[in-house]
Amino acid sequence: VQLQASGGGLVQAGGSLRLSCAASGRTFSVYVMGWFRQAPGKEREFVAAISRSGGSTSYAASVKGRFTISRDNAKNTVYLQMNSLKSGDTAIYYCAADTNPSANPSAMIQYDYWGQGTLVTVSS
Repeated sequence: VQLQASGGGLVQAGGSLRLSCAASGRTFSVYVMGWFRQAPGKEREFVAAISRSGGSTSYAASVKGRFTISRDNAKNTVYLQMNSLKSGDTAIYYCAADTNPSANPSAMIQYDYWGQGTLVTVSS
């Protein structure tokens, strides 16, 4: 599985961005997909995850109500809509695929494949 994240950029605080992550292969719909981020000098952290069908989502408390994860299995793509961005959201954002889903989609160790990351910079 190859994952290609895109959509990052520079945005002012309060603005919005939509990240995309395109996956190769024909089995995208069996993966739980997640977004993680890593800010400068900090550890990588969970942002959001979505179930195989898209019917179930989970979010980190810091982004809940501002970010929305979604997926289009026909396009092998997962999205992260980010609204009301804050300077604290500045980070490299990574998408990831979990090929053997467990009950804990927020755990990095669950994810088998990772994209290259896309940089989001929020200016205050």
